[in-house]
Amino acid sequence: QVQLVESGGGLVQAGGSLRLSCAASGRTFSNYLMGWFRQAPGKEREFVAARSWSVGTTHYADSVKGRFTISRDNAKVYLQMNSLKPEDTAVYYCAAKRTDGTWYGDYDYWGQGTQVTVSS
Repeated sequence: QVQLVESGGGLVQAGGSLRLSCAASGRTFSNYLMGWFRQAPGKEREFVAARSWSVGTTHYADSVKGRFTISRDNAKVYLQMNSLKPEDTAVYYCAAKRTDGTWYGDYDYWGQGTQVTVSS
């Protein structure tokens, strides 16, 4: 059974940093993309970043490019978030899908989410 468990959320002041972690288990992810999404209150869920599990290529939303970095160490995927802004406040979700040539689309597995709140 695939499990994605996020941690590392919290409250931080604008300009600060947080690192989210996603512990992945239950299968081999070598042919998978690992993604981070977020959903703010009253808004649709949006793509943040993704990384190929094996090859290491990455892709970012324009809104976080240059501030966020997605990485992997063994069975954990990280999202390093720097220069945080109040508009980054959201529940952040880790997700995984089989590599299909696109960064977006339907992801197969989801974590439960972790809250990130950035105060001004």
